[in-house]
Amino acid sequence: MERWAGGVDVRTRGESGSATALPRRRQLMGFGLCLVGLPLLTVATLAAGLPDRGESILLVYLLAVVVIAVVGGLLPGVLAGVGGFLSANWFHTPPYKTLTVERPEALVDLVVFVLVAVIVSVVVEIGARDRARAEHNRLATAREAARAERLVETDRVRSALLTAVSHDLRTPIAAIKAASSGLRQEDVDWEPAQQSELLAAIEGGADRLADLVDDLLAMSRIQAGALSVQLTAIPVDEVIDRALAGWVAPVTVVVSDPVPVVLADSPLLERALANVLDNARRFTPDGHAPEIRAGRAGGSQRRRVEIRVVDHGPGAPPARWESMFAPFQRLDDRTPGGLGLGLAVARGLVAAMSGTIRPEATPGGGLTMCIDLPEAR
Repeated sequence: MERWAGGVDVRTRGESGSATALPRRRQLMGFGLCLVGLPLLTVATLAAGLPDRGESILLVYLLAVVVIAVVGGLLPGVLAGVGGFLSANWFHTPPYKTLTVERPEALVDLVVFVLVAVIVSVVVEIGARDRARAEHNRLATAREAARAERLVETDRVRSALLTAVSHDLRTPIAAIKAASSGLRQEDVDWEPAQQSELLAAIEGGADRLADLVDDLLAMSRIQAGALSVQLTAIPVDEVIDRALAGWVAPVTVVVSDPVPVVLADSPLLERALANVLDNARRFTPDGHAPEIRAGRAGGSQRRRVEIRVVDHGPGAPPARWESMFAPFQRLDDRTPGGLGLGLAVARGLVAAMSGTIRPEATPGGGLTMCIDLPEAR
């Protein structure tokens, strides 16, 4: 754990009980080198017959201390300095095997050795702290940049949502209110056909309002990662039939034989397919009908199922395909009553089922949305 006070990095003891800036693994390596390497070094110098070469021995020990300090930081470096001082004094400084020093210059050498060892350890620790502080600052800057980017995106979505609410949600509400107010007028004698028309307007407005609210709720669950998915084996024709329930416009459906079975969440797939089909309807010119074509994809080895929703409208250039899936985007759509969430919601729902949606150009003009899902085994 770490905190900042007056611009200085103050590290408190965490679970490891260490106050160093170096990783625990490097500390342990430093302590291991100190506890194992120094005794081995002492044995090697004694075996080489170098007990009385004090200056040379101190240089050898100093090299070992520097290596240990670089690896393990302050505490292992100081421990190695003390251990090297005691070993050099006990084994290599007359009188041997005592901690007394016979010559004053030898005592100076030992003191200088300890000071150098401590200074090297402190310098290594300061360097590690500086690197840790720089990394902390870099990560903090990256977090602030990401936060600023999220705020910009949130503001953009909020503005788009307010714009959509001010128009697209008010439109069906206004239609419902106007039709219901007309029916409540006691001074007007409505013909049965007129009453039926007003009731149909109320029902249509309520359905449209429900679809818009469902899209908003679905988009919020997708963005929050709170979408509940229950995958089951579903025949494709059943999903298509349920997605077309209440559909009044003409549509052509072609399903391969045998009927492929997808591994998906039925309500989510129905919703995604209905959104994609509604998008195709918006761009399909008069005199034409959207098409739904379903079959196995890429041969029997791939074990994927593709559901293609085809329109023969104006299409869209490939450079704009990805932007079609951004929330609140309605590329060249002049049909009223949409929030621009249909394709964004459909992609999120299909992705939650381990599937993909990709646009393709329709031969002869138009756009084809290909929903790719795993086949149930």
